[in-house]
Amino acid sequence: MESLREKQAYICDMDGVLYHGSKLLPGAKKFVDWLKRRGKQYLFLTNSSSRTPEELSGKLAAMGIQVSPEHFMTSGIATAGFLAAQNPDGNAYVIGDNGIRQALLANGFRLVDKAPDYVVVGQTETYDYRQIEKAINLVLGGAKLIGTNPDVSGPVEEGVAPACRALIAPIEMVSDRQAYFIGKPNPLIMRHSLKRIGRRREETLIIGDRMDTDIIAGIESEIETVLVLSGITKEKDIHRYPYRPTYVLSGVGDIPEPA
Repeated sequence: MESLREKQAYICDMDGVLYHGSKLLPGAKKFVDWLKRRGKQYLFLTNSSSRTPEELSGKLAAMGIQVSPEHFMTSGIATAGFLAAQNPDGNAYVIGDNGIRQALLANGFRLVDKAPDYVVVGQTETYDYRQIEKAINLVLGGAKLIGTNPDVSGPVEEGVAPACRALIAPIEMVSDRQAYFIGKPNPLIMRHSLKRIGRRREETLIIGDRMDTDIIAGIESEIETVLVLSGITKEKDIHRYPYRPTYVLSGVGDIPEPA
């Protein structure tokens, strides 16, 4: 635990680590207070693209945790950065919420519904048959298919809900095109995050609740990992994977030193 606590920077997932839905998880506030008290560099990294950093800051504030917007990285921000680097004058048809839309606009992209360069699908609860149909035909017409993250499901207060990978599947199946996903475990989003906090991978720890995104993202980026058992992956599931986290804890509240 001393080795874990001596890291200079922490990249921490949010859903299933700090909260479920609108419910704060035990130990989350204690962990954030510890990061601040110890002067750590930290970034809250979410595979969801629904919210902007300002909205995420507001969500945590409503739960009693004060974190300014510059401490957040989303798959929407990483997706917009990737697409702007690939095609600086590009445009996109977007199925998604404010987070991905604002990120694309901030990177100079135009949002269109005819002849786009890309069809971008992010996490959203407003998803209907007409959007799927339109996206399929735009992809068949030559648009490239992009997903903000490959999560099939995500934790909510009632259990689990479909996430981006599940939403994009009908478009892939009917168009016979495979989407390219930017979020974890793609190392692209980890490089974005390390640049944001200005630390080397050896100084950094990634904390998450999923073996298939958070932990493999850390392993593929050569960053030590902490799996917390407060979200999707349970202890009984770990043996199913051909890789292991560096540490396994019940939750982030185990990280700060005992009082």
